[in-house]
Amino acid sequence: MCVYVLDQASAYDFYVNKLCFKVHTDVPMGKGTRWLTVTPPEQPDLEITLFPVTEGGIFDKDAVKAMTQLIKGGRFGPAVLGCKDILATYEELKEKGVVFKKPPTKEFYGYEALFADDSGNWFSLTELPK
Repeated sequence: MCVYVLDQASAYDFYVNKLCFKVHTDVPMGKGTRWLTVTPPEQPDLEITLFPVTEGGIFDKDAVKAMTQLIKGGRFGPAVLGCKDILATYEELKEKGVVFKKPPTKEFYGYEALFADDSGNWFSLTELPK
């Protein structure tokens, strides 16, 4: 899975230190770039690439501008992340500085909270009914 990020060092801090994801791969790729993947703690087989939106490679100047606006504007909702106890997870993440767009709310499919990463990508944090 790929999540486009605006600052890879900041994304590293967010995903590793706030969400407690584990670093799977962190390899220099030359010219200040790196291949950085993380995994959710209970899903080590799911690699999430924290892909920087920078000029060069697949992005030209116009693409960087467009992608940056979309990401900052919260236009990407890359994933639904499951948890066992949404209230405890919500409080833990809030204490770590995660910004929530929606607090835990009962929905027809379970409980859901919405948060954004440090770039602006949003995620659904969901606890399914037991």
